[in-house]
Amino acid sequence: MKTIFFLQQRSCRDVKDKNKFMLRISILDQSIVPKGSTPSLAIANTIRLVKLAETWGYHRFWVSEHHNSAMIAGSSPELLMVRLARETNTIRIGSGGIMLPNHSALKVAENFRLLETMYPGRIDLGMGRAPGGDRISASLLNPSNMFSEESYLEQLEQLQAFFHDAATSQFGPLLAVPVADTVPDQWILSSSGGSSAIAAKFGMGLAVARFINGFAGRQVVADYESAFKPSRELLQPRALLAISVLCAETDEKAQQLRKLADYTLLQFEKGNYREMNSYEEIRDYVFSDYELERIYYNRGRIVSGTPKDVREQLESLAIELAVQEIMISTMTHSQKDRFRSFELIAEAFELSREKSSHSPSLTIKQ
Repeated sequence: MKTIFFLQQRSCRDVKDKNKFMLRISILDQSIVPKGSTPSLAIANTIRLVKLAETWGYHRFWVSEHHNSAMIAGSSPELLMVRLARETNTIRIGSGGIMLPNHSALKVAENFRLLETMYPGRIDLGMGRAPGGDRISASLLNPSNMFSEESYLEQLEQLQAFFHDAATSQFGPLLAVPVADTVPDQWILSSSGGSSAIAAKFGMGLAVARFINGFAGRQVVADYESAFKPSRELLQPRALLAISVLCAETDEKAQQLRKLADYTLLQFEKGNYREMNSYEEIRDYVFSDYELERIYYNRGRIVSGTPKDVREQLESLAIELAVQEIMISTMTHSQKDRFRSFELIAEAFELSREKSSHSPSLTIKQ
């Protein structure tokens, strides 16, 4: 059966003032299973973290989709989001992201319409086109996956039609139920900049994944802004920067967290996604010359230091990329260290105070 999709006309956008912007801080959590822990504890820690994040003043909380890795428990963000939204009241809850080629557009639309119906005005749908694992897993998740940009664009078109009750066939309307009055905020994830054009075309927000590509810079956001076409939900371009952040009370502790993060990234590059070691296990590890080169190459993916240092680095990145929001991901073996890092960042930015009044204002140097 051939399905035909119809979309309504997009509206015009207003002019954006780029001289000042309000910096928000958010969290991306991947439900990591450290060595010696369990998936149940990883999910429990994600639930605990979202409740604390709301108390600390974070703006939004996203969870990721990964497959075929015992190290990551987060495989179904849309399911986990139900629990996270139920446990909180004001913080935005989202996916970072749904790997759209792994799913049918109709099922994604229905899942997120149901979320939007239960928690209106709080749901984000962040989407990407990577498999979130290996190609074999992606093929099993969606046997019709063509692994092509054309298919991805077609899915995005279908998704918009379903969200706006504009999908139809020769047999009549095709509804994504429940029919909702509002649409989740939609974001496109981009690590290389290639997807920024897609975000601009569909009038969606852009999430720049610098924690994947440390060289993603201002040009990615500039290209997105210049090509942006308003949608019914978003009249002006909106971008955030997602980056790994490690914060500790002392330089020594921050350096320990950084060494473990560097070591873990090297393991990922070797295809080892099975476990995350503790700092004690790698304390005396000596990096080879080649590994030091890779650490230097990856340096842009991670920000680390004391609260003052971290705030200065994040503010500089926000100004450099001209983004209004920083989304932080923190991967440590110790949950105590991870939670403390998020707490210190919230204190450094005075998030709880700013949430009750307004976010800190930064000026972009032209």
